[in-house]
Amino acid sequence: MFVLVAALLLLGVLVGSVAHVPVPASLVAAGLIGLWLLVFAARERHSRRSARRS
Repeated sequence: MFVLVAALLLLGVLVGSVAHVPVPASLVAAGLIGLWLLVFAARERHSRRSARRS
């Protein structure tokens, strides 16, 4: 998951609109995306476990 965020950040820095944004702002955005992915993964794992118990 973190590899995906890093790859997207690198791609954005090289060719995307992230090239026009300061580096600290890009890192904050990458951190927020990573956090969102972690929350999503945790919610999915929890919902699959609780669905299996029923």
